[in-house]
Amino acid sequence: MDGGFSLPPTRRLLGGPPLAGGREPLAEHRRRLGNPARGLTGEELIEALETSGLLGRGGAGFPVGAKWRRMAEVGQRRPVILVNGAEGEPLSAKDRVLMGVRPHLVLDGAALAAEALDAEEIVVYIGEEHGAARESIEQAIAERLVAGEGFGRPIRLVAAPMGYVSGEASAAVNRVNTGSALPTVSPPRPSEVGVAGRPTLVQNVESLAYAALIGMFGADWYREMGRLGSRGTALVTVGGEVARRGVREIELGMSLGELADAAGADRGTTRAVLVGGYFGSWIDAAEAWSLPLDPAIMRERGLSFGCGLVWFLPGGACPVAATARIMAFMAGNSAGQCGPCVLGLGAISNAMSGLAGGDGSKDDLARIERWAGMVRGRGACRHPDGAVEVLTSALRTFPAELEVHAGGTACGTTASCRRAA
Repeated sequence: MDGGFSLPPTRRLLGGPPLAGGREPLAEHRRRLGNPARGLTGEELIEALETSGLLGRGGAGFPVGAKWRRMAEVGQRRPVILVNGAEGEPLSAKDRVLMGVRPHLVLDGAALAAEALDAEEIVVYIGEEHGAARESIEQAIAERLVAGEGFGRPIRLVAAPMGYVSGEASAAVNRVNTGSALPTVSPPRPSEVGVAGRPTLVQNVESLAYAALIGMFGADWYREMGRLGSRGTALVTVGGEVARRGVREIELGMSLGELADAAGADRGTTRAVLVGGYFGSWIDAAEAWSLPLDPAIMRERGLSFGCGLVWFLPGGACPVAATARIMAFMAGNSAGQCGPCVLGLGAISNAMSGLAGGDGSKDDLARIERWAGMVRGRGACRHPDGAVEVLTSALRTFPAELEVHAGGTACGTTASCRRAA
């Protein structure tokens, strides 16, 4: 599970007992890490988060300290803490693994946020398909209550329905308020009007776990890790054509090539790498190995660290079919609230499926490129923007394969292309 670097094992996010051992009990968690926050005031904790440089791990990468500061300054009504463990990204597993094996670290972070911001309530939002993670969190909450470690305010669990958009902040709030996990058109944002009309801090479970560790060990401890512009460590899900798939904790700034070697990827046969998930980008293998897995540097290069997914596409797979699969998923997971999503992504998906099956044309390829520009920036939420981002990266990374498919012949054999999709 390590990313191939040396950090004090007890102070890593996935440090402690072997992950195969399942949920870490409260007594072991406290013995290993102690009590959170070391008596810090809410203001001192927020300052520590700001100094640490911790970035949110839900995909957007917004600074956690700034997010808590903004909530602290709202000051009109007591806020709600919404712990986001929806994880609707189909290839990602980091959040459910974290909730499954280190639930008390997530709950420590939620409790610290609630105390620092004087929250009215804590809502834990977990994907309904993540049964083991939900059971782990439920047992951890019960364990704390038996041990006399209450949260000082009500805490409840809400199931996030399956679907890519369910984890979006406004969709999560909408689900808690109305039962419908659809994004809402902003403003106001959840930080202003959220659960039950209260200001709501929507924070990813990994972000809260890191906040707990910073509360325990301080901003300087966190800043000791990380090699380049971004500090600290991060959880990544490694998949595709590798010998050792799964969730790893890496030091930010390590190269994608180092991660590939640690996971057992074959650099010589890898065709491309998908980074950041279905809102991310394809990168040609020839350019990938030197890429630092650093959110700030990736952003400068027009890429996104996103949900921390790194997926290796082997040379024997069809990248056109793989992209068509992603576009079909994104079109099928539309919130159904606007034309760019329903009509635009649907049309793009159909055209990509035709290309992947060898039934497309150069006109289809030209239409896909044109439609991508028409969809971008016009959706009611960011779903179509994310879909277009990964599509655009495919157009840039796989021009030769797309040209072959646009000629109506498919690359390799049609069967191999369909297997990749």
